[in-house]
Amino acid sequence: MLRILGKASSINVRKVLWTCAELDLDFEREEWGSGFQSTQDEAFLALNPNAMVPVIQDGDFVLWESNSIIRYLANRYGGEHLYPTAPQLRARVDQWMDWQATDLNGAWRYAFLSRVRQSPAHQDPEALAAACRNWARNMTILDRQLERTGAYVSGDTFSLADIPIGLSVNRWFQTPIEHPPLPAVQAYYDRLNAREGYRLHGRNGTP
Repeated sequence: MLRILGKASSINVRKVLWTCAELDLDFEREEWGSGFQSTQDEAFLALNPNAMVPVIQDGDFVLWESNSIIRYLANRYGGEHLYPTAPQLRARVDQWMDWQATDLNGAWRYAFLSRVRQSPAHQDPEALAAACRNWARNMTILDRQLERTGAYVSGDTFSLADIPIGLSVNRWFQTPIEHPPLPAVQAYYDRLNAREGYRLHGRNGTP
């Protein structure tokens, strides 16, 4: 039985849960992270020295880093429909997953901590305005890509890239900032909501 360590509210844990839903994988999940068992516990640090969730245990195999985990699960459990083996198709999926992990992820961090987490260290008006502009710029890049494909991030079919990006799109709409009109992103959001895994994990259980 696959074991997942991490709280279900974590955006990175939700990547793994959504991937399991797409692959119809059974798993056991343990609550680790803020508010639950501490990731500073020696038993957890022995699995992930970075003290971050998620971590998976698949038999004797241990893996951390959410994008690495979902790639592994797709490779291990018949997920070629999510993560194609053809080199160019796979490279396109990897490209957008890496873009999410670097450019897009970095773009929303300050605004999310300021407006959702209400972090006292992230309340500088100029820094917040700059972060919102950068986030909107990256979302515009996504909107143009979705206009080109007419469906999903890497092409006309749902892929592994849509899992981290779909979670980021949910965060965009759920963060109380000004949202410029991005019709392709809105249509994509609606399209993802037709997937049970997204309703359960991508939108954190919200309709």
